[in-house]
Amino acid sequence: MNSPSDIDTLKRRAAAAAVEYVHDGYLVGLGTGSTVGHVVRALGERVRAGLRIKGVPTSQETAELAKSTGIPLLPDQDAWPIDVTIDGADQVDPQLNLIKGGGGALLREKIVAAASKQLIIVVDATKRVPVLGGPCPLPIEVVRFGWPNTARRIEALGGKVALRERDGRVFTTESGHYILDCRWDRIEDPAALEMQLNRIPGVVESGLFVGRTTILIAGTPQGVEVQKAGRQRGSV
Repeated sequence: MNSPSDIDTLKRRAAAAAVEYVHDGYLVGLGTGSTVGHVVRALGERVRAGLRIKGVPTSQETAELAKSTGIPLLPDQDAWPIDVTIDGADQVDPQLNLIKGGGGALLREKIVAAASKQLIIVVDATKRVPVLGGPCPLPIEVVRFGWPNTARRIEALGGKVALRERDGRVFTTESGHYILDCRWDRIEDPAALEMQLNRIPGVVESGLFVGRTTILIAGTPQGVEVQKAGRQRGSV
């Protein structure tokens, strides 16, 4: 399964398995991305069938999709006691560390993840890697002021930095920041790199999610595989 339609099938499988972890009365964090889109639509079907939940979206894109499917949302300014967040990832290693932020929502995704009792990550099998990095850039959200100086500090840690652009213009997050897409051949110690990046003035947040994943659900050609934090993965 390598074509876009085949990969989308794997995403749908993972999404269908993930929504089974959502129960009546839950407050649900809703991530951002194509796989989460399938999750939101599946949850919307369950809401229309009588499931009572409320959502906390991590982006305007997700908020609009959730509203269109009938999922009620809480205001951005609430203090949310989130039962479970379901989100995607750009890469995931065997220890369930992640690279996220390809969609530009990494700051809000990390805020919501930190407010959650559980973080369920849904991916297709192509997102699983032995080591983070390589062809997948690490997004780092930075303030606009003095961003080239921030970029130089990141490059001193070994990253190759590129300012993200979309449609010929500098990409700006919903929080008004820039994103630097940074490449490392191998991120051998994600926890150490996350700490080093967070110490750099101007860095708002990195797309490294270390030690946050509760459950990984991966859609594979053989079916759905589930891995819980600290355990080997298994098929369902």
